[in-house]
Amino acid sequence: MSKLLNVSSSPHVRNGVTTKNLMYDVAIAMLPATIWGVMQFGFYSLLVVIATVLSCMLSEYAFESLMGKPITVDDGSALVTGMILALNMPPTIPLWIPVLGGMFAIIVVKQLFGGLGQNWMNPALAARCFLLISFAGAMTSFTDPVTDAVAGATPLATMKAGGTYDLAAMFVGKVPGTIGEISVIALLIGAAYLLYKQVISIRIPGVYILTFAVFAFIFGRHDLGYVLAEVCGGGLIFGAFFMATDYVTSPITPKGQIVFGVCLGLLTGLFRIFGGSAEGVSYAIIFCNILVPLIEKFTLPTAFGKGGKKNGGK
Repeated sequence: MSKLLNVSSSPHVRNGVTTKNLMYDVAIAMLPATIWGVMQFGFYSLLVVIATVLSCMLSEYAFESLMGKPITVDDGSALVTGMILALNMPPTIPLWIPVLGGMFAIIVVKQLFGGLGQNWMNPALAARCFLLISFAGAMTSFTDPVTDAVAGATPLATMKAGGTYDLAAMFVGKVPGTIGEISVIALLIGAAYLLYKQVISIRIPGVYILTFAVFAFIFGRHDLGYVLAEVCGGGLIFGAFFMATDYVTSPITPKGQIVFGVCLGLLTGLFRIFGGSAEGVSYAIIFCNILVPLIEKFTLPTAFGKGGKKNGGK
């Protein structure tokens, strides 16, 4: 009887999933895209990944040590931030730029707002936008993995200028781009792992991609091949499965996640088709991160017994 009368604070139902488990699963899911990127762009791109990850982890350790806070480097969140930021980097970028981006992501966006769970936007994407604004030339200089030459135009940029595209090459990953975004196959393998492990649900990425595809068909070109190329090009698949699904900066309710996905698709479509840049995923996710409190305000279910109608429902 004493066990039945045990009183404790919520949550009352627990499982063995921890932050560390989730973060390392996300890191594992990004390995196929990382390995493919290194295979295509060479050893220097691996240095970019290592330098960015180390920058994030050392920044977290140094800040928490100086502030007298508990050291949380081993929870894997800094590792994931570093990998996401690194995979969003051009393969030949000077190492000091992603290192600076890692410091910005951890110290400015994450730790100054209270650490893990307190940041109001995705740290890796915030750092990427910071670097894009500060070092536009270096952040938009890409290498063609086929010719091994510097190529200024990604498939999305070529399409925006009215050029042709090779959908098969975009799907496999034989195109210019950032280290981790070029292979749709590698990204989908990682996404399938996350779905299998139930780290994420299909709700946000599914609604995001579908909304964008419909938008691109209506306002872009009425051509299925073009729509598929827009979906496979740039950071859409990477962003949909690995960044838009961030627990801290996305809604927690099913309805909120659907609204979030729709907003992401619409904004990405606006940025890509009507904006000056061929991309737009990073800015769309950052902007929607800001909207999350508003989305949750209107989509959170009413607590039982609160706000019900009075006088017998009249």
